[in-house]
Amino acid sequence: MPKISFMSANFVAREVGYTMTQGWGEGDAAAVNHFRPEATFRERFAALLDEVRELGFDAIDLWTGHLGWAWATERQIETARELLAERSMTVPTLAGGFGNTPEEFRRACRLGKAIGAEVLGGGAGAVVSHRKEVVSLLNEYDLILGLENHPEKTASEMRARVGDPAGGRIGVALDTGWFGTQGYPAAKAIGELSDLLVGVHLKDIHEPKIVAGSPRLADSGHETCALGDGVVGIEDCIRALKTIDFKGPVCIEHEPEDHDPREDCRASRERVRKWWSAE
Repeated sequence: MPKISFMSANFVAREVGYTMTQGWGEGDAAAVNHFRPEATFRERFAALLDEVRELGFDAIDLWTGHLGWAWATERQIETARELLAERSMTVPTLAGGFGNTPEEFRRACRLGKAIGAEVLGGGAGAVVSHRKEVVSLLNEYDLILGLENHPEKTASEMRARVGDPAGGRIGVALDTGWFGTQGYPAAKAIGELSDLLVGVHLKDIHEPKIVAGSPRLADSGHETCALGDGVVGIEDCIRALKTIDFKGPVCIEHEPEDHDPREDCRASRERVRKWWSAE
């Protein structure tokens, strides 16, 4: 069974009091404003890690809202390294967006390498506009770029987006929840993309509903929930991962806009362990 990590973006709505009504950007900006000040970074980052540890996780996928390449100082990066080491916590993946230029992508790579990540999981405009430079930087820093399936609707669309995997440096960080939103079987996608998988975000969603004009994720067909409580078929996804003998990073992702996800994530972790252990 792979090590299961906690996606720190699960707390995207925390700094707005779990009343995130204006979409992802609202929570992202609030998180950055909370973690960016150097004077309070140690205390706040330590509290974040302690909460994740208390939930039973010793690995965390760090979201750039909590430690961002665009704003983290060398002192903050070193503090993060110290706090992670003190708690014997690892960072399989740095999660977020990684810039539109080679210079921005280099900063993302430097941060990923500094915190011990193996994968940059999310998106990067630079891979489209400056692919040669991106591949060179991935080789230089010995990192993998995992592109997330958002907004792609099918596995074939995702394969087309990745294109040439550059000797394994570029692949798919598969988000089961986004395939659920698109009505595409996530377990099927795991099998179809097995040769490109560099990470998996286990995420479940309630039956999609659309509210025209609303910026809320829940109103765009992406209301997340505890694993197994939604329509994605997470048990099928785990069976698919076992079938392909997936050894890469796997995280639990659940980003509600209107409530604290901690107990749902605790329950999700136990369910994943149970399902993975089943014959």
